[in-house]
Amino acid sequence: MFDIITIGTATRDVFVKSKEFHVDNDHHVLGGKALAMPLGAKLEISEMHFGTGGGATNTAVTFARQGFRAAAICELGDDTGGGAVIRELKSEGVHTDFIRKSSKDSTGYSILLHPEGGERTVLVHRGASEKFSYRGLPWDKMGAKWFYISSLAGDVGFLKFLINFAKKKNISIAYNPGGKELKNRRALLPLLRHLQILIVNREEAALLTDVPFDNERKIFKKWDAASPGINVMTDGPRGVWVSDGKYIYKAGIYPEKKVVDRTGAGDAFGSGFVAGFMRRGDVEYAMRLGSANATAKVEGVGAKYGLLTRRAFENSKRWRNLPMHQSDL
Repeated sequence: MFDIITIGTATRDVFVKSKEFHVDNDHHVLGGKALAMPLGAKLEISEMHFGTGGGATNTAVTFARQGFRAAAICELGDDTGGGAVIRELKSEGVHTDFIRKSSKDSTGYSILLHPEGGERTVLVHRGASEKFSYRGLPWDKMGAKWFYISSLAGDVGFLKFLINFAKKKNISIAYNPGGKELKNRRALLPLLRHLQILIVNREEAALLTDVPFDNERKIFKKWDAASPGINVMTDGPRGVWVSDGKYIYKAGIYPEKKVVDRTGAGDAFGSGFVAGFMRRGDVEYAMRLGSANATAKVEGVGAKYGLLTRRAFENSKRWRNLPMHQSDL
């Protein structure tokens, strides 16, 4: 019996930093900012780091460091990248026997291009993760108290299978949907009532509810009607909102020493929040742990950098106080 099984993607990551990467204004791209580099030039790289990422592996490491018995379910290629992912998970104490290796597809790969300032542009090859399926996995061996589900490459049928399996086995579900699932809003909405925790960002919450993104209370009223569990809306540097169906909790963020790399910050928050809720069933404690985990992560390079152990969180004065406000829904 596992405390939690994480389900989603896995990647091999390479982080590339160069002083010759520049951010310029560009009205042709979403957000109005573009990473620029001279075409045809040979650019000097100042730093290069290799690591692993993907929702299933990032979150599994948080749960393991927090003292939970964790396993990961994902699909890798039968290649050197996949071997690196498994070695890192094993070194963190994550159970890897449920990870499937494909002989036809390579391990997912991300190349992260870093200018100065902590933001990045990501080149993604999804590889085996894109074809990940529930078919053929040893589900009879997967006893757990919780599932943490991240991106399923848009496969809502996979999500339905997991929900039905969890109901039969009395497994609670926390879900942080991927962009492809969110685009299939009509199929996704009826499934939300089966979740214990749902985690999305502000733009995704507006998309799910069809409510303007700046109207938080209206978002939560509609969201809570469709998803009666704990609903979490992250809001970047502005913090996080949480509804338990009765109250809305709002918190800011912990002060950051320096933002180096935001890769994996969403996974760090989501898994930290769920770990805290698993431990105490307390929303405010969960918000503190999620926020602390995300803050520690962005202060270094790599999706798993800085993920907190239980001792590091509970014994450090840095994480004891997070300004928080509670109000009626």
